[in-house]
Amino acid sequence: MPGIEERAPRAPVSTAPLGHAMTGVVGDTILGSADVSRTRERRRHTRLRRAVALGALALGWIVIRAAGGHGIFPSVAMPHWLVPLLPMTVLVLLLGAVMVIPLLGAGRSPHTLVRPGETSVGLDDVVGIDSIKAEVVRSINLFLAHQTFLDTMGGSARRGVLFEGPPGTGKTFVAKAMAKEAQVPFLFVSASAFQSMYYGQTNRKIRTYFKQLRKYARTEGGAIGFIEEIDAIGASRRGLGNNSGSEGVSGVVNELLVQLQSFDTPTRGQRMRGAWVDAVNRYLPDGRKLRKPTIVPANVLIVGATNRKDDLDPALIRPGRFDRSIYFGLPGRRARADIVAYYLGKKAHAEDLDAHGAVDLVAGMTFGYSPAALERLMDEALVIALTHGRSAMTMSDVSEAKMLVELGVTDATIYTPNERDRVATHEAGHATVAYFVGQTRQLEVLSIVKRRDSLGLLQHSETEERFTQSREELHALLQIAMGGMVAEEHWFDEVSTGPASDLAAATSIGAPAAWATRSSPWRPAARATAAVGWSTRSWATRRPGPSSTPS
Repeated sequence: MPGIEERAPRAPVSTAPLGHAMTGVVGDTILGSADVSRTRERRRHTRLRRAVALGALALGWIVIRAAGGHGIFPSVAMPHWLVPLLPMTVLVLLLGAVMVIPLLGAGRSPHTLVRPGETSVGLDDVVGIDSIKAEVVRSINLFLAHQTFLDTMGGSARRGVLFEGPPGTGKTFVAKAMAKEAQVPFLFVSASAFQSMYYGQTNRKIRTYFKQLRKYARTEGGAIGFIEEIDAIGASRRGLGNNSGSEGVSGVVNELLVQLQSFDTPTRGQRMRGAWVDAVNRYLPDGRKLRKPTIVPANVLIVGATNRKDDLDPALIRPGRFDRSIYFGLPGRRARADIVAYYLGKKAHAEDLDAHGAVDLVAGMTFGYSPAALERLMDEALVIALTHGRSAMTMSDVSEAKMLVELGVTDATIYTPNERDRVATHEAGHATVAYFVGQTRQLEVLSIVKRRDSLGLLQHSETEERFTQSREELHALLQIAMGGMVAEEHWFDEVSTGPASDLAAATSIGAPAAWATRSSPWRPAARATAAVGWSTRSWATRRPGPSSTPS
């Protein structure tokens, strides 16, 4: 049509089924040979040719010097007038080096280089997070086959992956597994290591880090950079007019944003060749001008980890910088069972932990535990077994370790006879009400041993892991929480200060329970408690999972 510019037709992208080259990208295993391997092999051949060329030059120099009857290195005579000045010259150079070297090292990249094979953690050690593991494998395979993905399907591989989630959920552990499986240089760095006391050096460290990433990527075919706690340098800038702490907030974030899109930056040699081409083209006609060499972007994958994604700058987590966000949540019961079984396979344990249902029992009593917390629990159980003179932990050691981790060490407090009877009656009231109304709960621990601020406790948990609760279940938890106070009132005709924690728990949970069920749980709870012979004045509940009713 007139007035409309005609555009050249774009080459169609093939819609045929995936060929062998791309089938492995969406598989469950890491690609053994891909674009990265081929690039690494080409770079190795280039280095070999350069080494042979340098060796030939050195050998030719030696042959020529030997044929002329001279030594390999030419002798240089030092002027006699320079000899007295030599000590002073050396001293000045040393003083200058002492002053200059720290300034030069201040901008050095603070990363730790992990070569393939230097870490023992692999994807086989990642258990309990199968969906996350599959997503990580897919990201690695896209990184390894980036060129094939582009040529075959016209897609761009992921340049950034953000790991987010609560502490201890395995973000750094999975990153170490990536370092082993990807078979490329892995540059590990903590975001706080970029910070410097010298103005401008923080930005310089960030530039140097990404420069090293590009260098290793072009040398080895690819490189992965892992920035732990990236929120330390990627926090939101809080508006355009904020000038306070510009180098610590806005300047650092701006530098990070720029560097995340710097993978097509030419190397020093490419810039020099481009400058020579520009100089020659100034004297050539348009039809004879030389073409600059094509700059191939470095194959770099950035992995960031944080447990405060909401604090990150919006420009940092947009597509093109961090293309994929992977959430690491607390594991469910089945995932915890897999994690417990994995750690039991590495730690000495007795036969009762190998019995049928033992692993599932440990998983059920550790609701809300992260993988790091589960490992700590197993280690504490080993310490308890060692304390008792045994070389392997038992189920009782795990239960005792759980009490130790959650409530602290026992306090050798001696109760008076009256106080001992009152504490025992109080805890028995909790247990009795739990027996009658807690049909969906199982009692685990009943104790009057003092731990921290608790004189005694009843620990109970759901028989099945659930994430919602009905009004009747909330009412049951209210009755269990207030059972201790009612028992004191029934047997001693008065209430002590012991139920203070029960009242606090009831207050913190009763209001959300009333709002969630759109009705007051007061009257149903009172009627239900009257059915077991007592009356109540308040209510309590908690989140699904293990529950402790301290007094």
